[in-house]
Amino acid sequence: MCGIIGYTGNKEATPILLKGLSQLEYRGYDSSGIAVSNGETGVSVRKASGKLESLVSNIRHDYPSGNLGIGHTRWATHGKNTENNAHPHGDCTGNILVVHNGIVENHSALKDELNKNGHTFVSETDSEVIPHLIEAILQSDCTLEEATLMAARQLEGSQAIVVMSKSEPEKLLALRIGNAGGITVGYGEDEVVIASDMTAIIPHTKKVNFLSDGEMVSTTPSNTKFFTLNGEEFNKTPQTLSYDPVSIARGGFKHFMLKEIHEQPESIISTLRGRVIFGSSNILLEEIPLDKKTLRDMNRVVLVAMGTSFHAALVGQHMIEQLSGIPATAENASEFRNRNPIIDEKTLVISISQSGETTDTLLAMETALNNKATVLTISNVEESQASRLAQGNIYLRSGPEIGVASTKTFTCSMEALYILSAYLGRQNGFLSEEMLREKLMDLEKLPDKLGRITSGSKSYIKLAEIYHDTSNFLYLGRGINYPIALEGALKLKEISYIHAEGFPAGEIKHGPIALIDENIPVVAIVTSGKMREKMVNNIHEVKTRGGKIIAIATEGDEEIETLADHTIYIPDATEMLTPLLTTIPLQLLAYHIAVKRGCDVDQPRNLAKTVTVE
Repeated sequence: MCGIIGYTGNKEATPILLKGLSQLEYRGYDSSGIAVSNGETGVSVRKASGKLESLVSNIRHDYPSGNLGIGHTRWATHGKNTENNAHPHGDCTGNILVVHNGIVENHSALKDELNKNGHTFVSETDSEVIPHLIEAILQSDCTLEEATLMAARQLEGSQAIVVMSKSEPEKLLALRIGNAGGITVGYGEDEVVIASDMTAIIPHTKKVNFLSDGEMVSTTPSNTKFFTLNGEEFNKTPQTLSYDPVSIARGGFKHFMLKEIHEQPESIISTLRGRVIFGSSNILLEEIPLDKKTLRDMNRVVLVAMGTSFHAALVGQHMIEQLSGIPATAENASEFRNRNPIIDEKTLVISISQSGETTDTLLAMETALNNKATVLTISNVEESQASRLAQGNIYLRSGPEIGVASTKTFTCSMEALYILSAYLGRQNGFLSEEMLREKLMDLEKLPDKLGRITSGSKSYIKLAEIYHDTSNFLYLGRGINYPIALEGALKLKEISYIHAEGFPAGEIKHGPIALIDENIPVVAIVTSGKMREKMVNNIHEVKTRGGKIIAIATEGDEEIETLADHTIYIPDATEMLTPLLTTIPLQLLAYHIAVKRGCDVDQPRNLAKTVTVE
């Protein structure tokens, strides 16, 4: 999750920008930069690769002076970790400076067109097309606001953007498209602070506005205006945050769980940053210090985990076999270590634990190491016991997850497994370079698709009204989405205390069908792909017996809507990535049912975030 900070006011901007970036360091980054405007001397841009201290060191004795500026911490997605690729990015003249979170999915086509019209690019990033687009539109004699909005309407994907112009040395513009990155506007005394995270706002003010999808703010220290993406001006009333640090940390959401569900589009960008370099079709996993021969010699993969992480492992089993051609099995960590598993030096064991401290998973890792297996771990906590025990560590970089019921760490774990699977497949020759490029292109559009799912809530509130008093739920899925049926059921059990079970849909006639009547809602994951027709048959079986169907289906599948009692649509995606999309509706369904039942969503009874006993 890249960090964004902007300031306009009556104070020196540089110290505020650097302090703000330091407060955003937890989000992870590989380079940083600031741009500061002085009405008399223009704009100074300073960048550095590596940690923020490198940037601070570079400008310690020569701070750019000025009262307006923007800053950024970047994880690489397009272009390597270099000073040129660090933000802010500028146009040809140095008039427009931009910092950006998100992925410009159509950057290649935009860049080609801008190149034809004489624009010169100095970085490898997708972000640099934004200032050049604004520059090109400004030449048609329009305002900075108009040019920025016109440029924004040409961008595909979810974006969070902050813009400054040398010609308007008091003005900042910020806009949000989609849901892959937040923007908060904070109002101080004759100053405005804009940031991607509340942590950088709170030291200055508790009076804030949150930008929603399709909104832009144009602000000077004394005047703030809001616009829709179509250019219509509207009023937005600021809210005053309480001084309760928990409320502040929730960032305007009622619960941490809801906040963390909504953070998923940005979290999955953070997980892939610095690892997947779009454009070069390359995966960089420096955290896995294994040579190509060792990886080629692996003839079996075993994934070990507990709870939600085990469901991620079940998804990973499919990904590894399909992307690397290596036989894979997912194992419950507590059972794995208790049965003397047959593994050896040609076995790759992958542990998954959001905390890296789950006792059963740690003991399973020790069992694997004692049997000479190679052990990797996927976790969200640096320097956890799991990361110290393993020979390689993929850190999720999801940001803190406060809610006990895992949400964003689940989707990020599945994404990390997809990246790892593709990496293994390329290393052992199972995937050609062209095949790898195709798999990575599918990832590029994922944040925007997740953002489109998190943007709606009315359908879930309606379902909660209907089903919050239900005693039992069944969840059905097939193939790579069977684990999501398990996860959906687990989420409902965890936070609403409703009994729920997930099944592979092919199993329904082997017992579970006896439970179905008009009192049991059945959640069916019926996305496009090779399993769709079989799932449609299962829906017919449920309907024949009076069951109520809540279907998770692919956009455009109108037949499902005629069969199901309720249909929630997700964007179309390659089948292997559908679990990252289908899981979010199930999280939202469980959340709204739990809220309607008056349950403690963030701290469910009898549960702990980390299970450190057997």
